[in-house]
Amino acid sequence: MPTKIKLRDAISIGVGGMVGGGIFAVLGLATNLAKGGTPISFLIAGAIALLTSYSYSKLSFSYPDRGGTVRFVNQGFGIGVFSGGVNNLLWISYIIMLALYASAFGSYAPNLLSMTGDQTIDSHIYASGIVIFATGINYYSIAVVSKIESIAVVTKLVILLGFVAVGVYGLFGNPYLEQLSPQYWESPFHLVSAGMVIFVAYEGFELIANAAPDIENPEKNISKAYSISVIFVIALYITIACVTVGSLGFDQIAGAEDYVLAEAAKPMLGQIGFTVITVAALLSTFSAINASLYGGSRVNYEIAEDDEAPHQFTGMFWNQPIGLLITSVATLVAVNVLALESISTAGSVGFLFIFSVVNLVAYRLSKEIKGNRLISGVGSVACGVALVALIAQQFTSNRLSVYIAASIVVGCFLAEFVFKQREHPAQKKHENR
Repeated sequence: MPTKIKLRDAISIGVGGMVGGGIFAVLGLATNLAKGGTPISFLIAGAIALLTSYSYSKLSFSYPDRGGTVRFVNQGFGIGVFSGGVNNLLWISYIIMLALYASAFGSYAPNLLSMTGDQTIDSHIYASGIVIFATGINYYSIAVVSKIESIAVVTKLVILLGFVAVGVYGLFGNPYLEQLSPQYWESPFHLVSAGMVIFVAYEGFELIANAAPDIENPEKNISKAYSISVIFVIALYITIACVTVGSLGFDQIAGAEDYVLAEAAKPMLGQIGFTVITVAALLSTFSAINASLYGGSRVNYEIAEDDEAPHQFTGMFWNQPIGLLITSVATLVAVNVLALESISTAGSVGFLFIFSVVNLVAYRLSKEIKGNRLISGVGSVACGVALVALIAQQFTSNRLSVYIAASIVVGCFLAEFVFKQREHPAQKKHENR
């Protein structure tokens, strides 16, 4: 009988999923878009995540399944082209997130070598190397993946909370503190769109759904795990954003966009602080890559089991689902082809779309799950409006990102349509699941 997951462990899963590589990768991007209003952008994105976590909590309690989001979408819409397209998008979004984490690792890694004067290695080599290394660990032992994640969650939280404590103290008397005042904020539209570009930093709470079958006292603890983890991370991100904007000039932030959190530690702690945050970033992104490779391969396996992808994906390679190798190779392609903003935009588009659908599932099944239709309905609409705002903003500033994101979404549904057209009806053994 599997060991039951206690509330604190469930909260750790949610917090660990959110505070992965996302905050290290997108903080500089958010600040360049929102300027002094960056904390507001994180609040807006967090509010949408909190609304969505309500729907997830109700669905997780009513339909506990290690398939998590895949199960919810299938439960709400049945197994078909639409649900298959959404679940394919979930898998691809995992790949996009992996590329984001790897890109962040590649941006922070050269900082350690800069102290020796050696910066000759391209960041893409670091990014590719860490993906290959993490893939090897996943093939070697899933137990090792779990141990790395457990250590990383505690370590990165201790470092980030220490950064926040010292940073808040250091704000007093800092000449850049005034940058947080409303006169330095961008327009409301830009605050919203900046929040949506960085929405990927919140998506990890959905990992709680995969652990729902093993959470003890689920009637109370599932809901608490979602709400506590999301609220904690919202507060953490807002404080980190305040410390960053209040410690560095906007030109300094722009110059260190890819590793701005480490740069923000310099005014308070000097080179030691810069180095400690860099190490935390490397550890966080590495652990996030480890865990996301595992999660992505399982999503691929689940959708194949539910006849929403070719059954060849249920095959094994070196005692792991073939999806692990495919996910790894696709990540290597993405991180070496796409720019950071394009990766972040594609990831946010994918998860905003998916979360809008999950909220809609909770709205449609509100009687069965004993949920509040208004909260789920507002969550679905909020995700949809945020998605439109993100696309509109990116279309004016980075049109290529929109084309990439749109191609991914359309491609997922088109692939599912073609697959269903070729699938023999007798194979639909999970139709009434």
